[in-house]
Amino acid sequence: MNHYQQAVQDYKDSIGEFQQIQPEFTRVYNDFTGVCFSDGVIKEKEKHLIALGISLASQDEYCILYHTMEALHKGAAQQEIYETLQVTAALRGGSAFSQVTLVRNALAEFKNLVQ
Repeated sequence: MNHYQQAVQDYKDSIGEFQQIQPEFTRVYNDFTGVCFSDGVIKEKEKHLIALGISLASQDEYCILYHTMEALHKGAAQQEIYETLQVTAALRGGSAFSQVTLVRNALAEFKNLVQ
């Protein structure tokens, strides 16, 4: 088992241990996420690609591994996964760049305070 497979397995093992401590919460959570990721108008593959993008944006390593694996299991091509990464990079970069107005206003406000 490689490092990434081991990380996913460790995650699953930890969830199993937590389930022993909090069975009702874990059952309800698993039911909830099961509904969220089931086929609807948006298919499971696309839902895992969306989750992968969110995981990348929030830098959640376990979810990055898990949703990459699940997207592949649901039929995602490597290119779809890389395009998800690209969209996430554009969004995260865009969110930083969108703050240009705040930076411009801060510069105007504070430039006279610094000698």
